[in-house]
Amino acid sequence: MKNFIIPIISILLLCRPGICGVIMQTKPYKGYVTIEPVLMEQRYGKLRLELDIVLKNFELKSTENITLTPVLVGGEKKTRLPEVELKGRDEYLLYERELALMSAADRKKFHQPYMVEQIRRKRSGVLNYHYELEYESWMADAVVEFDMASGGQTFATERPVIGTVSDPTGTVNVAPVGYKVVPHPAYVRSEVGEGKQHAVEVEVFLDFGANETGIREDYKNNTAELAKIHRMISEIRGNPNIRVNSLSIIGYASPEGTLASNKIVSERRANALKDYLVAQYDFPLSLYHIAFGGENWDGLVEALGNIKMQYKDEVLDIIDRVSIEEGRETRLMELHDGKPYRYMLEHIFPGLRVATCKVEYSIRNFELEEAREIIKTRPRELNLNEMFLVANSYPEGSPEFVDVFETAVRMYPQSEVANLNAATSALMRNDLIYARRYLDRVDPELYPAEYNNTMGLIFLLEEDFGKAEEYLGKAAGHGLKAARLNLEELKKVKSN
Repeated sequence: MKNFIIPIISILLLCRPGICGVIMQTKPYKGYVTIEPVLMEQRYGKLRLELDIVLKNFELKSTENITLTPVLVGGEKKTRLPEVELKGRDEYLLYERELALMSAADRKKFHQPYMVEQIRRKRSGVLNYHYELEYESWMADAVVEFDMASGGQTFATERPVIGTVSDPTGTVNVAPVGYKVVPHPAYVRSEVGEGKQHAVEVEVFLDFGANETGIREDYKNNTAELAKIHRMISEIRGNPNIRVNSLSIIGYASPEGTLASNKIVSERRANALKDYLVAQYDFPLSLYHIAFGGENWDGLVEALGNIKMQYKDEVLDIIDRVSIEEGRETRLMELHDGKPYRYMLEHIFPGLRVATCKVEYSIRNFELEEAREIIKTRPRELNLNEMFLVANSYPEGSPEFVDVFETAVRMYPQSEVANLNAATSALMRNDLIYARRYLDRVDPELYPAEYNNTMGLIFLLEEDFGKAEEYLGKAAGHGLKAARLNLEELKKVKSN
């Protein structure tokens, strides 16, 4: 069956009056988010949409939540598709906690977004979105628009992206009857491991009274800053599957003064935070680790990038060219009679005197039945092997089977194993575009048998028999049984 491509369908990234509502004047994020179209087509009575959500230096406050919703619009009709939610750290933890506390009945009624992503610090990368729905005739001239919303208001992203797909055929052509390939996939199982190692970190800006070394909760903004740590620790302590391994407190200093004096002051602040936490929680003292993070020059550069300041470019040039040992701070103090330095001393340096509290913890391994439930609500608590076992508990190629591998690659986007298995899973549902995209992230030398088998199957399904034989032959040379079976499939296809 030949694919029927809808002619001239555009994917638009914009907000039109009547669709997006009020445009927000202040963005609740920093950085950029754009939409890159990949594919939109009708196939076997389904409309299929594929696109990339591209994040570049994207930042969200811990308490912010942004919803991206594709809207299929054609004439007077429109259909909202499942949304993607980008959540700051606190919002994400709250979301996971709510899911964990839901009953099975409530979870069935819960409106689950297509994807929920936690945004911590700056984030650059690509979120893959693909969705199918029943095709209707009005969709032939439809466009896809995006609502981007936060707190009930909507706003536009920075850069419109327009893409089209063409090559209209007008009819569906029936291909001659021939042999239908039965592909034999090869998945990779990751190491089981004794536990899953994770870490969460929060920055706090604490204020100290004159000549005081202890922390007063009610002093200036300390209550709000300390609440960040309490939320982080409460989420971890509230999970019986988690064991805390260490609490590291790192103190950073602003650049003024000598390095030796900054180290003393910074360590004093870090120890004050440690003493405060010791009084609040019953963690063993052996878990605490104190360190000096140095003068916070990186924080200064980041802060300068987010503000307008006279002589900013010259300040950044000195920081880039002059080392600390060569007198960087002195050069800054001398620049334009110290005017930019005095501004930074008053407005920027206080925010650089920061401490970070980092909690490293491990999550116990789960039995299959436990893992099948946890993957629905708290997939980050599973390692890849546990996800593999969950996938294998469903019929191969079933929606549940596919969902597991797509979840795995979202949780572990840098993992070679996750991308290779996602590629194989995509191939088994004849999604050759995403199979190739996932394979592009895999080093062929790490898993040569499985990689070459999957690549060989792609070429086999594309009817490039020479390439198919080349890659399947390599996989078979590594002793992979599935590759030998696929070579048999290749012979049957060629003989037909």
